[in-house]
Amino acid sequence: MRRFDRAHLTVWNSPGSRRLLAVCSGPSRLLLVLTASILGVAGCEPSPPDAAPEADPPQEAVVAPEELESRIRAQLDALDARTALYAKNLPTGREVAIRADEPMNTLSVIKLTALVQAYREAEAGRLELDARHPILPEDLRRGSGILQTFDPGLEPTFRDLLTQMIITSDNTATDIVAERLGLDRVNAFLESEGFQETRFRMTTGDLFREVWVQADPAHADLSHREVYERGFPGDPEASARTFALEGDSTLWLGRSTARETGRLLEGIHEGTWTSRENSEEMLAILRRQLSSSRLPRYVGFEASVAHKTGDWPPFGGSDVGILFHEGGPTVVAIYTGQNRGDFVELERKLGRIAVELVQGWR
Repeated sequence: MRRFDRAHLTVWNSPGSRRLLAVCSGPSRLLLVLTASILGVAGCEPSPPDAAPEADPPQEAVVAPEELESRIRAQLDALDARTALYAKNLPTGREVAIRADEPMNTLSVIKLTALVQAYREAEAGRLELDARHPILPEDLRRGSGILQTFDPGLEPTFRDLLTQMIITSDNTATDIVAERLGLDRVNAFLESEGFQETRFRMTTGDLFREVWVQADPAHADLSHREVYERGFPGDPEASARTFALEGDSTLWLGRSTARETGRLLEGIHEGTWTSRENSEEMLAILRRQLSSSRLPRYVGFEASVAHKTGDWPPFGGSDVGILFHEGGPTVVAIYTGQNRGDFVELERKLGRIAVELVQGWR
């Protein structure tokens, strides 16, 4: 969105704050409005229509190898949040690892594991990517994604569902895919490939029900449809409960480490988990990611990015992906959680770290 008019967009609709901001304008005078929410597309900085466009950080000389980790660490440590990072320059094998083996709340980043398993199932003849699935009222999920905006009865293909699961972090698509695959099969693949920490732990529908259970245990019997119709709690204590839930490892949508996520991405790039053809199709989906306010924020034409975000704004905002640049590609996984600071600044930090990597490893 920002390649030509440098407009930025921020949309928050967290269960605790129920805030909605959507204002963008740039030299093209293009007004962009995008609805986003937890576990999905979070945008960039809101600005009044006549505000000057945000300037990119000044371009600097190539960073000396011994300085790169300390500069990135300084960016992360300036945040009032839990953070972890792993980056690997694939041609050289050089790495930066900062708390890279600490288990983190993946939020929607865990959807990458379902993407990989779906293409594995397709190769094995157990999933037809062109088969259509009629979306029923009970399939709908709140949070991020566009499928909930259509009348029930839409019949996307499973390839469509996988695409929306990634590029808009669609929760309706995610839970349809999760039910079709079975989370046990996703996790069995991860275990068989030696992923010790990475697990897809529950559906988004189950997580959103838990938001209501935290308000009142009597809500444990709510159906997915009832949870969808209720939305999210908006009482004065909701924000504090949501912050606590985001930090509770027993209630995470997914669990991983920055290093293991980097390995998953590297395997997609190298064709380790599926055929080369299917690996390229997955990369093409990741390149179509609609959120551009983190890793792609400042790299401009120096790099293209194939990536997946994970969101629970303003408490968590992560981005993982592959930077394609001169001297690259570079795999990078950045997790944040339990954020108490400015969420827009958190997004900026991730963008600046991407610039450090692109300039440091070119």
